Amino acid sequence: MKRAFAVLVAVSTLMGAGAASANESDDYFGRGMSSLFGGGSGSSPIPRTTVNFDSHYAPGTIVVNTAERRLYLVTGNGQALRYGIGVGRDGFRWGGVHRITAKKEWPSWTPPSQMRARRPDLPRHMEGGIENPLGARAMYLGSTLYRIHGSNEPETIGQAVSSGCFRMTNDDVTDLYNRVSVGATVVVKN
Repeated sequence: MKRAFAVLVAVSTLMGAGAASANESDDYFGRGMSSLFGGGSGSSPIPRTTVNFDSHYAPGTIVVNTAERRLYLVTGNGQALRYGIGVGRDGFRWGGVHRITAKKEWPSWTPPSQMRARRPDLPRHMEGGIENPLGARAMYLGSTLYRIHGSNEPETIGQAVSSGCFRMTNDDVTDLYNRVSVGATVVVKN
């Protein structure tokens, strides 16, 4: 209880201290302080919903449709949970079948060398946390550099903005993370 109170006080202090300068400076990624906590509500502009989904995929399979900018978690009985996602921008979209090989809560981030070559302003490494662009959870896809991860930019959901990863709001990625296991199949349709 004391720890929870201390965290609440620390967040309140941070928000209060940052309020005066929120419009004066941006963080590493060009966002103001308000976006560090999910831009307010943190809810997706594309609400998570159960939909009819006729397929031959087994329950627990994740199907990513990059054209629709949606991710489906097959639940069986002709249904799936549908989530809004951000996808790779032009030149960064891909397709294939992989498995989730690792899951991490509040993952750290080391931008790949290719990304740092395009964006030399990026940090070499960033510990997990509110400011980290991987968000609250990450699910790693095979031996690729790609992952399904959270984001502290909920306004990018439904857009083609990433370098090939699939972004979700922190609320949605946490929900998906809790529903799938390492070894789950991920089908990416481009």
